[in-house]
Amino acid sequence: MAKTPVSTAEPTPELPLPSTYEEAQAELEHLVSQMESGQLPLDGLLASYRRGAQLLQFCRARLEAVEAQVKLLEDGQLKPWDAA
Repeated sequence: MAKTPVSTAEPTPELPLPSTYEEAQAELEHLVSQMESGQLPLDGLLASYRRGAQLLQFCRARLEAVEAQVKLLEDGQLKPWDAA
């Protein structure tokens, strides 16, 4: 049975999450741009993917919190948004 090679790369320390949704979105867009450029090494791609997953989770949590607040303000019902 062949052994799976063990990665010798040190795990990168986790960066703190941004303080706002907009900061997280901007960082996520920057990461996507870097990844799409094809200039990152494989380890950089993996680190960017992990960070992107953290940022996506952060953004989703913020959006869900805002939705819950809107529901509370609208007596438990989320009403359609009129952008007029």
